[in-house]
Amino acid sequence: MTFELARELAPSSWEGEHGEVFTRRWVVELILNLVGYTADRDLATMTAVEPSCGAGAFLGPMVERLVASCVLHNRRIEDSARALRAFDLLESNAELARKNVTAQLVGGGAGLLDAEELAAQWVTAGDFLLLPHSERSADFVLGNPPYIRLENLPADRNAAYRRACPTMRGRSDIFVGFIELGLRLLKSDGALGFIVADRWMRNQYGAALRVLVAEQFSIDAVIEVHDVDAFEDEVSAYPAVTVIRRQQQTTPIVASTTGSFGERDAKLLQQWALKRSTKPLVLPSVHAAQLPGWFSGAESWPSATPEQLTVLADLEKRCPPLEDPLTGTRIGIGLATGADDIYLTRDPSAVEPERLLPLVMAKDLASGRVAWSGTYLVNPWDDEGLVDIDEWPLLRAYLERHGKRVRARHTASKSPARWYKTIDRMTPGLLARPKLLLPEMKSSAHPVLDEGDYYPHHNLYHVTSTGWDLEVLGGLMLSEVANLFVGAYCVKMRGGTYRFQAQYLRRIRVPVAESMRRADKKALANAFAQRDVEAATAIALRLYGIADVPDRMVASAVA
Repeated sequence: MTFELARELAPSSWEGEHGEVFTRRWVVELILNLVGYTADRDLATMTAVEPSCGAGAFLGPMVERLVASCVLHNRRIEDSARALRAFDLLESNAELARKNVTAQLVGGGAGLLDAEELAAQWVTAGDFLLLPHSERSADFVLGNPPYIRLENLPADRNAAYRRACPTMRGRSDIFVGFIELGLRLLKSDGALGFIVADRWMRNQYGAALRVLVAEQFSIDAVIEVHDVDAFEDEVSAYPAVTVIRRQQQTTPIVASTTGSFGERDAKLLQQWALKRSTKPLVLPSVHAAQLPGWFSGAESWPSATPEQLTVLADLEKRCPPLEDPLTGTRIGIGLATGADDIYLTRDPSAVEPERLLPLVMAKDLASGRVAWSGTYLVNPWDDEGLVDIDEWPLLRAYLERHGKRVRARHTASKSPARWYKTIDRMTPGLLARPKLLLPEMKSSAHPVLDEGDYYPHHNLYHVTSTGWDLEVLGGLMLSEVANLFVGAYCVKMRGGTYRFQAQYLRRIRVPVAESMRRADKKALANAFAQRDVEAATAIALRLYGIADVPDRMVASAVA
């Protein structure tokens, strides 16, 4: 089947930035070996695609291997016309690539005319993202796609790319489209091997691509090479060697490297990876591990050491999530007003007593207990919704005194008749419910129990549950295991501060509550009461079934 991509724009209609960065030979060799593009296979009977060939950083080694494969398998190189398909947006690059390919083929024994004919068949000047291609037509898609933010392109090119590649959403980079289209080209068990920025695995613009990969493909290897001298020119692009296959998810390889990682280390990593060893690889320049599976869904994929990712993948496979209907556990955020200096007061006579809500702030939790500062929310809500302000004269008078600023808020301008409402509505019943409170910005998890006396401010997240004893759950969330989950998924702030937001708290996995012994529950509750992180961690490791793993595999990045 052929899928037609948007073709309204000729390649020559786009002039300007082309995102060209050329890859070092040893990095190319690593990628070719990891995907299995090797001379011992009958490459003339397969099809490899290079979507952005430039002068031939990938294409040159690919031609070498194809020629060697033809010799090994008793084939004429002239019979491999369909073995390679290479593209480049610029005619000058395509022409240079053809000349280099021709020279390689002649050097390998082909006649000049045959070599020129093959080079012309293999290398196309055109926009890979906007040309027609056949689905499931390639055994390999290999290369270093260009890095260009969509907003830096002309509007018509931007729109055409978005139509051609539905996963390019938001403030995307065009390499997302190269990954999507490359994956669509793969045959069953075909492999894509790119060196590409890994930001799509974590940023919002990569969400649709993450879903596509998780649902239809298998992550085979991710080797983070952020500080490695992998390119001919110095770039800051957060690159990773990324291998994805069209198959059911298997046990992927993950690796992190230092700036000293080079050709010799790449060969050692490659040997270890191809053996599929279950024993981690630990070298001065690279740590690598085999995970039991990969991470699913549109949410960001974790960023952590290979050892920590091993633990995370195992726990996500075995343990239920913290927020779970089966235990009635829910995660929420406190109330935002849009004008705290107006809606928050310490004057208990400012408005009617019924319109004051005791509000707990992040600073009230510093000791590990709630030490209420006496702050109230001037509360325009009751359990039925927004109150009729005319029925509360003190409330009306108080807000009218600040009427100009209250009405200037965005939430008020959207609903002029409800000008006095806060951004968030009060959640009925939350005040009286016992809840764990967690400040958003912390270097480690800081759960504090509120027995049901206060309502949380917007920079606090809260956890309620009908199935958990909250002191037991508090012990689990005090442990380094909770930090491991949040630290791997969250966007870290300057100084290593974590953001304990709902989307990251939901990534925490917990043991099955009913399977825990009474003594373990008591020990966790005691650790929580005493704020003993070490004791909480030791108990948690045993309950999660990972007590025998090295400390570095669960320690938070800040610890």
